[in-house]
Amino acid sequence: MTERGLALELDGVSGGYGETVIVENVRLEVRAGETLSIIGRNGVGKTTLLATVMGHTTLHRGRVRLLGRDISQFAPHRRVAAGLGYVPQEREIFPSLTLRENLEVAARPGPWTIDAVFALFPKLKERQLNRGSHLSGGEQQMLAIARALVGNPEVILMDEPSEGLAPVIVEELTRAVRHLADTQGLTLVLVEQNTRLALDISPRTVVMNRGRITYDGSSEPLRQSREKLDRLIGVGRPSVA
Repeated sequence: MTERGLALELDGVSGGYGETVIVENVRLEVRAGETLSIIGRNGVGKTTLLATVMGHTTLHRGRVRLLGRDISQFAPHRRVAAGLGYVPQEREIFPSLTLRENLEVAARPGPWTIDAVFALFPKLKERQLNRGSHLSGGEQQMLAIARALVGNPEVILMDEPSEGLAPVIVEELTRAVRHLADTQGLTLVLVEQNTRLALDISPRTVVMNRGRITYDGSSEPLRQSREKLDRLIGVGRPSVA
């Protein structure tokens, strides 16, 4: 594909919950160091796709490969050890632990240290002794991203990082994600309901509809044509944000 090789490969993946299939025959290749956004209406399978990559759902068919290694049968903790990071939609921080303790339990050797994530998110350093239950929604989201980073993954999956946050916090998170994409060489896969944000961050975008990929290509045509974007997502006017 390129000299950098593939970081993540989904080969005909179908998955869901129990016997219910939500995502069908998904084929996707993400290069090392690439930033990719996945967009679409609510309920089309975006979150389920990330959960399937993480091993949280039933894999009915297909293969998931991370850095060329088949991880399809790995438990979630083994996928993390293999180099996969995850920022879940629900954030899932430990409310009874301090912010710093939330980071310490996830830390693995590598360039992303606790001090490094404090440099990325200065607000976290200020609040490091506060318990998770005492953090704002924006601080919890920053912590969820920081916790994934200190695991020093090769690939990070982010599920709806801007959901429910004030615009000023979204701006700060956008800055951080841009920094990761531009300077750190991580492979980022971002599911985002805010299509403007997703298209602005990622040079490449995947559109999902009814559990399948309906577009995989440059973000630029979707930025330039709202009509094309609405048609791919499957909405009429007025269009969604």
